[in-house]
Amino acid sequence: MISKLKCILLDDEMLGLKYLKMLCEQIEEIEVVRTYDNPTVFLEELPQLEFDVAILDINMPGMDGLSVAQLLHNKGVIFVTAYKEYALEAFEIEAIDYIAKPIKKERLHKAVLKAMRQCKPIEDVSFMTINSNKGKALLHFSDILYIKTNEIDSRDKDVYLDNNQVIVAKNMSLDKFVSVLPSSKFCQINKGELIALRIVRFFSHDLITTMIKTLEGKPLELTLGMTYKTDFLEKI
Repeated sequence: MISKLKCILLDDEMLGLKYLKMLCEQIEEIEVVRTYDNPTVFLEELPQLEFDVAILDINMPGMDGLSVAQLLHNKGVIFVTAYKEYALEAFEIEAIDYIAKPIKKERLHKAVLKAMRQCKPIEDVSFMTINSNKGKALLHFSDILYIKTNEIDSRDKDVYLDNNQVIVAKNMSLDKFVSVLPSSKFCQINKGELIALRIVRFFSHDLITTMIKTLEGKPLELTLGMTYKTDFLEKI
């Protein structure tokens, strides 16, 4: 449904650049087009480059990453830096994400998925195909109510459907669901759970009461994690 993000890497520290490239090569959704350790050389070659996102260091000699980013019209930007004090400036120029060094693969992957949603919108589809405990399954977005991490195997996800069925998505991360499902209709609410916004009945600062009934006939209540609260409130 979506092609890989074409990416440029820019970091004046060669060891840091090699490490960043190694991490990117472990993330299937991204393709590294070129790497640069000099912002001037990058800008000289910019007119000939085709890419979707630039992953930039900020503190570099000659020209900092913030200045470089302002010259990248219609391109996504992810900053990676050891200096947290630039975060506000980064988001003022509408950076997709801001990652503090040392970079972790999981954190970079999260930024890449966020970039995919912004730079390469999903086509107008209404379903996805998954490997399930019942074989290949065609999962229609309109049928999905709630997704949670399987209690037996955290690599699997329990998918609750409109028809009172539950299927197990085999070896599929919540991040993958987030990258595919329509962001205006679905929201991750904590590390292990994702919901369709239409099931929300009530909510407080840390609790969501849903329209789903438990086996005891009571409304299912879910925890709203602090990290996910802003995104939830914006969508709801």
